[in-house]
Amino acid sequence: MAKYKDSSCKVCRREGAKLFLKGERCHSEKCAYDRRPFGPGQHGKDKKRTTDYRVQLREKQKVKFMYGLLESQFRLFYDRANKKKGATGENLLNLLERRLDNVIYRLGMASSRSQARQLINHRHFLINGKITDIPSCILKQGDVIEIKERSRTSPVFKASLEYAGERTQIPTWLQLEKEAFKGTVLREPERTDVSADIKENLIVELYSK
Repeated sequence: MAKYKDSSCKVCRREGAKLFLKGERCHSEKCAYDRRPFGPGQHGKDKKRTTDYRVQLREKQKVKFMYGLLESQFRLFYDRANKKKGATGENLLNLLERRLDNVIYRLGMASSRSQARQLINHRHFLINGKITDIPSCILKQGDVIEIKERSRTSPVFKASLEYAGERTQIPTWLQLEKEAFKGTVLREPERTDVSADIKENLIVELYSK
């Protein structure tokens, strides 16, 4: 399966935003974006020419990398959002937030979305009592996510759940039961539940050309 293999820290610096792609490292003094908040490379500090297309493209790239998707995957989500009733941009964010890997990250069961995908691929999670290994699975209201019983003693989950709800606030549309190693989707996410730093209208403008 294809995947992005360049440095995650360079992505944050290039997009000019902290995307929390490296888990615990992003919360430490080792965070490259905090130490060097400018673009990578010898011309990283140079002022870039600004055009409407550049602004739209950079916003799309930022959101794509934030959720850990390739271009073809991101476009499929956009097309799906465009076919639904309502604002396409909000529909897109709703679908991205309800991906299984994102929900696990939001619940604090993994330190990053990339780690969540790896744990899902290794079949550590149950959805409504059934094992799943599909990170792109879209969850719905009432779905219950559990860590498999024999995986609960893993240091990975202990470390993640120790800080769950502290470093990254658990959104109100999700509920975490730490002692039961379980999370529940209470409702579908609304626009106010997603980062205000995302300008989804720019992504819609880019794809509408």
